Amino acid sequence: MARAKATPDARERLVETADRLFYADGIRAVGIDRVIAEAGVAKATLYAHFPSKDDLILAVLRHREEVVTAFFAEATARHRKRLKDPLRGFFAALKEWFQSPGFRGCAFQNAAVELADPDHPGTVFVRGLKKRFHEWLAGLVGEAIGPAGETIAPAVAVLVEGAIVTALIDRSPASADVARDAALRLAARAGE
Repeated sequence: MARAKATPDARERLVETADRLFYADGIRAVGIDRVIAEAGVAKATLYAHFPSKDDLILAVLRHREEVVTAFFAEATARHRKRLKDPLRGFFAALKEWFQSPGFRGCAFQNAAVELADPDHPGTVFVRGLKKRFHEWLAGLVGEAIGPAGETIAPAVAVLVEGAIVTALIDRSPASADVARDAALRLAARAGE
C-alpha cells in the first residue's frame, strides 16, 4: 500500500500549533504528542516534515520571525503617521504588543533561555534574528536623528530588550513608555 503524501497545510498547521503552544507554555514543557494532537495530524505526518523536535523548533522560530517582522512594520508605520516620528511610532507599536491578549514576552528571548545551549540551532537562529531586528531598529534611530544614530542604536536596542522583559514581569505596558523616554533623551543628546 502506498503511503499517503502529507498535505501542505499539515506542515503549516503543525508550525502554527507548535508556535502557539511553545509561546503559551514553553518549548520544553510542550511535547511532540501534544503538538500532534492539537494540530490534528498523525505522528508520521509530523516526522515527514520535521525529523526531530529541534527541526520543529527552528521552523517555529522562522515562522515567528515573519509574524513579528510583519507586525512591527505595520504597527510602526501606522503609529508613525499619527506621531510623525519613527522612534515614537516604534515605541507605540511596542506598547501595543505589550497590551495584546496573551502577551508572554519575546518568544525569541524565551527560546534562548529555554534552549540554554549556545550552539543549539534555535539559539543560533535567535542571535541572527536579534541582529536583524536591531539593525532594523538602528535604521529607525538613524532616520530620526541622522548619522549620530549609529552611536546610540545599540543602547536603544538594549532599552527595548529590557522593556520586553519588564513588561512580562510587571504585567504592565508601562516599560514601553520608560524605554521610549530614555531613547528619546539619548536621541536628543546625540543629535546636539
